[in-house]
Amino acid sequence: MNQKLSANRAKPALIFLAAAATLAGAAQAQDSTAPYARMAPLDEYLIPDRNAEIALARTAAPSSVSNDATILILGRHGYETAVQGKNGFVCLVERAWNGPFEGDDGFWNPKNRGPDCYNAAAARTVLPIILMRAKLALAGESKEKMRESIKAAVEKKELLPPEPGGMAYMLSKQQHLNDAAGHWLPHLMFFVPVKDANTWGADVPGSPVMVNPHFNGAPEPVTEFMVPVSKWSDGTPVEKHGG
Repeated sequence: MNQKLSANRAKPALIFLAAAATLAGAAQAQDSTAPYARMAPLDEYLIPDRNAEIALARTAAPSSVSNDATILILGRHGYETAVQGKNGFVCLVERAWNGPFEGDDGFWNPKNRGPDCYNAAAARTVLPIILMRAKLALAGESKEKMRESIKAAVEKKELLPPEPGGMAYMLSKQQHLNDAAGHWLPHLMFFVPVKDANTWGADVPGSPVMVNPHFNGAPEPVTEFMVPVSKWSDGTPVEKHGG
């Protein structure tokens, strides 16, 4: 990647975490000529080689973290445990439907791959959102129906605000967060109950802290702050990785 951290303010719409050109309502109501106007065939979202997906998930965090993490892989009905870890972290490769429900974000882009690794606190209260979105998407629900299903789960307290101390690594050179940003920048994510950006001094000139638009217009009770870092998970500097 050639851009410097201080110069690159493009925000990913995850993954875990993000995406480009999507639906304004249910997929069926979209212009069929728009990119990613509806869900692609399921096989386009899956990674056929189980070991390749495990390896990609581990690139989310330094090996000192991911080697002992639980690894999830995407199956035809949702995420499945491929490796049982022992340090409380959970790593997986997120897909485009974790992006914002509203906006031009490529919600159904089958090319998106977002290796993400949650610590124990985030795995308990943020990861369930990711797992539910995947399950709903793979069940064939439209974007609007997904939103309604998640809203109902929040109201029933099946999805809870983030537990204190929740964070995640997203440091993979191989991530493809959306067609515009590509692999963007390695970054850390911190999850808190819904807050104004000013509480962290986010998105102001000179601040390294940003608010991820992942939850814009979404019913999940989460604000995600992001802090770009200078190295990928393998320890190489950002500016030495062509992108």
